[in-house]
Amino acid sequence: MGSNNDISLKALAKINLGLDVVRRREDGYHEVRMIMQTIQLYDRLDIKRTHEPGIQIQTNLSFLPVNENNLIYKAAKLLMDEFSITDGVSVKLDKRIPVAAGMAGGSTDAAAMLIGVNRLFSLGLTKRQLMERGVQIGADVPYCIMRGTALAEGIGEALSPLPPMVKCPVLIAKPSISVSTKFVYQNLKLDDTTIHPDIDRLINDIKAKNLHDIAAHMGNVLETVTIPNYPVIDEIKKHMLSNGAVGAMMSGSGPTVFGLFDDEDTAKKAYKAMRSSHLARQVYLTSVYNNRK
Repeated sequence: MGSNNDISLKALAKINLGLDVVRRREDGYHEVRMIMQTIQLYDRLDIKRTHEPGIQIQTNLSFLPVNENNLIYKAAKLLMDEFSITDGVSVKLDKRIPVAAGMAGGSTDAAAMLIGVNRLFSLGLTKRQLMERGVQIGADVPYCIMRGTALAEGIGEALSPLPPMVKCPVLIAKPSISVSTKFVYQNLKLDDTTIHPDIDRLINDIKAKNLHDIAAHMGNVLETVTIPNYPVIDEIKKHMLSNGAVGAMMSGSGPTVFGLFDDEDTAKKAYKAMRSSHLARQVYLTSVYNNRK
C-alpha cells in the first residue's frame, strides 16, 4: 500500500465473454450488450504525492504519451481540478497489458489513477462516485473501477454486476496487427442475417458456473468484421482450440484473442505452443479475477 505520500496499485485488464451490438443509434453511437470479465493480467502504477504542482508520468514503453493525451493524466487532472489540489503527483507506469488490444488497458490505468488520487489526497469519494467521474474519461473506466463479472448495456456505461465467473486459466494472445475500433464499428453490418450471441443464455451459464457451457455460448459480433479482414485472429482461435482450450474468442474490437481452459497443465502447454507458433507477438497465461465478497 505504501505511506500516505505514495501508493502502488494494480490496474487489471478485461476480456469480453460476450459482445453484442444491438443497434446503431441516431447519434452514431452503438448500443451494446456485453459481458465483461476482469483477468489477473495487470499494469502497475506507482503514484507519489509531490510538492511541485503538476502531473508527471514515466512509463516503460517509449511510444506511450506522457502528456494530457494519456488517460492517466486526464484522470488525475479531473480530480485535482475538481478538488483544487495544489500539490502534484508523479506516476511510474509499468505497462504489461497489450496496448490498443481490446482489453481496456488505457481505461484500467485511468481507473487506478482515480482510486490512487482519491486515497493519496483523502478525498473520501465512494466507488460509485469515482465511477460517475470515470465515465467522463472513457466508457470502460467505470467498469474498470467496479471489476469482476458484469453486464454492460447502453453504450457500455450501464453496468449490472453478475455472479462471479468460474475460476479458470486464461490464455491471451495478441498478434502484431493493429485494429482500429472505429473501422470495426463502421464496417459492422446489422441486418436480418447478423448472427448475434445469446447474452441472456451466457448470463445463465455464468450463474450456473458451467465453464463448458460458457465456452460454448461465448460470442463476439465484431468478429464478423475483423476475421475476414485479419485472418490471423481466426488462426489464433483455432490454434488455442486445437491445443485444448474449451473456448476461444476475440476480446472487444480486437485483435487480442483469449482462450479458456479447464486444466492448468493443458493451459501451460497451449501457452508454450502459442509462443513457438509466432502467430502472436504478445502471449500471456493468466486467470479469471473475481471481486472479494
